[in-house]
Amino acid sequence: MREAGHAVESICTVLREQGMQVAARSYRAWKKRQPTQRTVEDARITDVLRGLRILDEKGRPAPEVIYGRRKMTAWLARNGFPAISKHTVDRLMRQEAMNGLVRGRKTRTTVPGKDGRRAKDLLNRDFNAPTPDHTWITDFTYVPVWSGFVYVALVIDMYSRAIVGWETSTVKDTAFVEHCLRMALWRRQDAGRPVPEGLIHHSDAGSQYTSIRYTDTLALEGLVPSIGSVGDAYDNAAAETVMGLFKNEAVAKNSPFRNGALKTETDVVDVVFEWVHWYNTQRLHSAIGYQTPEEYEQTYYARKTRPLADDAANKTAA
Repeated sequence: MREAGHAVESICTVLREQGMQVAARSYRAWKKRQPTQRTVEDARITDVLRGLRILDEKGRPAPEVIYGRRKMTAWLARNGFPAISKHTVDRLMRQEAMNGLVRGRKTRTTVPGKDGRRAKDLLNRDFNAPTPDHTWITDFTYVPVWSGFVYVALVIDMYSRAIVGWETSTVKDTAFVEHCLRMALWRRQDAGRPVPEGLIHHSDAGSQYTSIRYTDTLALEGLVPSIGSVGDAYDNAAAETVMGLFKNEAVAKNSPFRNGALKTETDVVDVVFEWVHWYNTQRLHSAIGYQTPEEYEQTYYARKTRPLADDAANKTAA
C-alpha cells in the first residue's frame, strides 16, 4: 500500500522519528475502521448548521442563523435530533463560528405626555397573562432609511408573545399607533376570536398613548388602559424586549431578513412583514417553552375545547 508514491512503512518510519509511535498495521486498521457514531452524528448536525447559511433566491440565509446555543438546541431537537445535547450544539457551533445575535443598545423614542395625566399601571411589571387577549403591550421604535426614519409599532399578546398588530409610518403621531391597535383588533376578529371587553392594554407614557384621541379609542373598543411611569423602561420591559429583538433580528446590518440597504418605507414594510410572520409561526420563544406563539395559542384553544367535546361524547353515550 502506498500513499502519494510512498510506502506506508516509510511514512510510519518518518513519523516515529518525529516522536509519533505509529505502526503500519495501526494505519491500515484505521483506514478500514468505520467512523464512530459520534462522528457521524456530528457530521449530520454540522450539515444542518451549514445548510442554514445557504442563501435563498434573495441572497439571504435562513433566519435561524441568529439563534444562540440554547435556542439552536431546541430548534435541532424539533428538526430531527430529539436527543441532542446542548454541549454538542455548543461545540459544533463554535467550530462553525456561529454565535447568534447579540442584543444592541436601546434607543429612546418615548416622549412623555406634557399634561401628566395618564392611566394607572395595572401590571406592576408582571408581564404574564393567563389567557390569550388578556393583556396586550405596545411600543414603537425607529428604523433609519435613506430619507430619514421609518417608525415601526407593534402590539404583543402577553400570553403567547404573539405580535397581533404592526404598523409603519414616517411620522410618529397618534394616528400611527392607533392604526397599529386597530390592525390587532381586526386580526383577532378575522380569526374568529374577537377581543373581549376588559382586555388590559399596557404602554409606556409616550404622548401618543396618553393622548385624548388614543384614550377615547381604547374606551370605545372596551379596552382597559395601563401605562407605566415616565422614564422607567422596566415598566414596559416586555415590549422593550420585543423591540430589541426586532432591531437585532430584522433590521440589523447582517439581518437574514434584509436584502440590501433600507432605502424607503416600502423596504421596511417588507422586512417587518416577513419578520413578524416568522416570529409568530416559526421563531422559538424560551418564555413559552421553546414553542412558537401560534403553537402555544393553538394548544390553549385545543385544551379549552376538549372538555366540551368530552362532555358531548358522554351525553351521547348516556
